[in-house]
Amino acid sequence: MTDIAERPQVTDAVAEVTAWLEENWDPELTVGEWWERLGLSGWAAPSLPTNAYGRGLNRNDSVAVQNAIADFGALGAPGGLGLLLAAPTIATHGTQEQIDLFVKDIVTGKKGWCQLFSEPGAGSDLAGLQSRAVKDGEEWVVTGQKVWTSAGQVADLGMLIARTDPDVPKHQGITYFAIDMHQKGIEIRPLVEMTGHAMFNEVFMEEAIVPDSALIGGLNNGWAVANTTLMNERAGLGSGGGHAASSTATPGTVVNDLVKRAGDFVSSGKGKSKKGAGTAGGPGGLFAAGYKLLVELAKGNGRIDDPTVRQDLMKLHTLNELGRFNSLRAKAAKAIGQDVPGLPNISKLSMSEIVRQQRDVGLRILGPYGTLHGYTNGAMAQLNEATGNPFTGMVTSMALFAQAPPIYGGTDQVQRNIIGERVLGLPKEANNDKTAAFKDLPKNT
Repeated sequence: MTDIAERPQVTDAVAEVTAWLEENWDPELTVGEWWERLGLSGWAAPSLPTNAYGRGLNRNDSVAVQNAIADFGALGAPGGLGLLLAAPTIATHGTQEQIDLFVKDIVTGKKGWCQLFSEPGAGSDLAGLQSRAVKDGEEWVVTGQKVWTSAGQVADLGMLIARTDPDVPKHQGITYFAIDMHQKGIEIRPLVEMTGHAMFNEVFMEEAIVPDSALIGGLNNGWAVANTTLMNERAGLGSGGGHAASSTATPGTVVNDLVKRAGDFVSSGKGKSKKGAGTAGGPGGLFAAGYKLLVELAKGNGRIDDPTVRQDLMKLHTLNELGRFNSLRAKAAKAIGQDVPGLPNISKLSMSEIVRQQRDVGLRILGPYGTLHGYTNGAMAQLNEATGNPFTGMVTSMALFAQAPPIYGGTDQVQRNIIGERVLGLPKEANNDKTAAFKDLPKNT
């Protein structure tokens, strides 16, 4: 029986992108020059429609293309929330003019994006947001606070949802904007996590300006547009969904990676380049390599012979395989014009379980070394040297970060509520959110 992943469509896409790479990959190009080639060819975001700089492939085939780019040894597509969230949302709800303005700069890496959704009083209840946008001629004036903004400190643009009508029920008075992060009305404050890094930020907006042309999907239709973003987030962050960050280079103008040599962002490995330099890069990330890393670590320190460690590793392998098969289920359903209700939410829950399993088995394999962690790059290098294991810091980083995926992108509890209410048809908790004007609802304080 032929594996779904080996059917002709996937094979053809992989063969086509590989042939394209043979002709076009050159590690001597700058990152910006390479991403320009990759993005305009449609291979940076092959799941996007053809009018949005993609190739119209389904998610599973797109992941196969990402892996083919990595296996070839070329620099992967510009990663981050622009490619994961903003591009598919604008492709779905934006005008062609907005697609040409925003999506083109995403797939070519010219602009980096962040997501301005959550607020101190509107996390799990996102529709309770209080940041407001007031029309002033051809512009909107935005005031409010956002929190848990991933990569806000390196973003050029933000996906902003703000309240534009407080006199209607809370889900109906929200509008979705693309906002310039480089303006005096925006202040970004990084939040240092227990890993020692600052992936998240607080963002304060005080009379920040958004042109009316940057309103995505229609006035007061932001909840529907935001749900497209959230569904892409859950699918992309969920198990079997590919990788949120496809490249080790950072897109946008802040980090200044665009002017650097593309070949410097890939490590040696299989694959051919036009200059003959074997390189490997592309899709990756901390959790994508987690299972293989832990198996090798267990082999290296003798824990692989412990039957309980082997059992836990097998559970981790099984969870990853379930995620892969769920992705294939979605592909098969789409091929016949159907979908699998709640599958993105299930995938997000599955990823939460995977990172918890990686945390637990990883710390067991490390043993007492698992109580140590380096909170800076220098401390991490010292830790690895002191333990004689170059993977110690990576495992402890995974363990500390494992608390985040069950929270960001919609908590596990929110995912279960969505599955229960929208898929299984269970009753919601009684409230008048759908009928009362937002201004009349009690506010979180």
